[in-house]
Amino acid sequence: MTIYLEFEKPLAEIEGQAEELRALARRSPEMDVEKEAAALDRKSQDMLTQLYGSLSPWRKCQVARHPERPHCKDYIERLFTEYTPLAGDRNFADDHAVMGGLARLDGRAVVVIGHEKGHDTKSRIERNFGMARPEGYRKAIRLMDLAHRFKLPVVTLVDTPGAYPGKGAEERGQSEAIARSTEKCLQIEVPLVSVIIGEGGSGGAVAFATANRVAMLEHSIYSVISPEGCASILWKDAEKMREAAEALRLTAQELKELGVCDRIVAEPLGGAHRDADAAIDAVGREIGKMLDELGGMDAQAVRADRRRKYLDLGSKGLAA
Repeated sequence: MTIYLEFEKPLAEIEGQAEELRALARRSPEMDVEKEAAALDRKSQDMLTQLYGSLSPWRKCQVARHPERPHCKDYIERLFTEYTPLAGDRNFADDHAVMGGLARLDGRAVVVIGHEKGHDTKSRIERNFGMARPEGYRKAIRLMDLAHRFKLPVVTLVDTPGAYPGKGAEERGQSEAIARSTEKCLQIEVPLVSVIIGEGGSGGAVAFATANRVAMLEHSIYSVISPEGCASILWKDAEKMREAAEALRLTAQELKELGVCDRIVAEPLGGAHRDADAAIDAVGREIGKMLDELGGMDAQAVRADRRRKYLDLGSKGLAA
């Protein structure tokens, strides 16, 4: 069953009517309803085009968080072969919010790391809704060290509302772990490419996305804080999240203008959740292109390229 977002309710009614007609025809084969159902299909397609042709920043937040949107595990299963997961930080525990290991992308050996949110209640609890604890970032550091040692490019898939803010995480050095992971991204002398596939939330995302090349899916978001958190701080009212989303400049389109992301990956009409395979394949092609761009550089050039990218951030200004 398709899950519709709040702003998609008119679309849900039309698509529901078309499905009801077809269900009626299945129960009574003598009835011919295909003409009426096809007309409703055309109407729903037009509405879908209209809705997704001009999404506000807040609506993009809703699409980026859609529960049926493909997650890291889906990308790894479809794009990567010979995936060998590596677990644990060799210090405290294995954080299931972060998954990663050795794999091949179109025959090319890589290390892949990503946030995993989970798909149902059980897996979301197990994965802590994609919010990594310190051991998750220390696992990522261990994997990046491995990539550096064996000269393997690193691919990161970012989809997190932010690092876990719980008491235990703070006691185990959450901020230090995020800082060390970000530092490791800058230090390794192998190509590092990152894709924001859903939410890129705060330092929890930066710790994986301090990359040579950063791509964002068309309806993904990347921000220092969630709109709800920003609204709570600035206006003391989380219901002002729409205004906050506008002010944060968190969409892929705005961030490309600002130079924060390098490229935008188009999503299927209606968002990645409407055709997950097509969205995942598009991301795979973009990852391949980014790795090809960096493939001819030596170790020092790769590191210098990454350093220059982050020194130049903000040079395009924040003019409205």
